[in-house]
Amino acid sequence: MENTKLHLLLADDDIDDCDFFKDAIDEISDIGELTILNNGVELMKFLVSDPEVHPNVIFLDLNMPKKSGMECISEIKASHALSHIPIIIYSTSLDHTVVNTLYELGAHHYIQKPAEFGSIKSVIRKVVALLGASTLQPRSRDNFIIQP
Repeated sequence: MENTKLHLLLADDDIDDCDFFKDAIDEISDIGELTILNNGVELMKFLVSDPEVHPNVIFLDLNMPKKSGMECISEIKASHALSHIPIIIYSTSLDHTVVNTLYELGAHHYIQKPAEFGSIKSVIRKVVALLGASTLQPRSRDNFIIQP
C-alpha cells in the first residue's frame, strides 16, 4: 500500500463522530481522501453517481435517517457494480446478533465506535493496514470485530 492514496468514505449522521473521524484521518499522515456523507440515501446516490470512481473502503454507521446502514449494506452487496467495495461497520452499539447478521450480509469488519480520540486513530490505522492494493484481505469471523 506504500505511496497509494486511498479514498475512504464515512457514512454517519452524527456530526461530532464525523468531525472526530476526520480529525483522526488528518492526523494519520498521508492516507488520502475522505468523503463524508450523512445518511444512507446520500451514500447510495454517491455510489451510483460515478460508476468508475468508488471508495477503497466504506465506514458505515448503522443508525442513520432516511436509509439505515443495514439497508445500505444489503443494497451494496446485492449490486454487481458495488459489491466489491469493502464495508467496515462503524457503530456505537455492539449487539452480537446484529454483528452476526452483518457478517452474513458481507461486511468485512465491525468496529464499535471508540470513545477516545487515540482509539479512533488506532482502529483507522488497523483498517488501513488491512487494506491491500485496493481491497481488504479475505473475511474471517475470527477477526471480524476490530478492537482499538
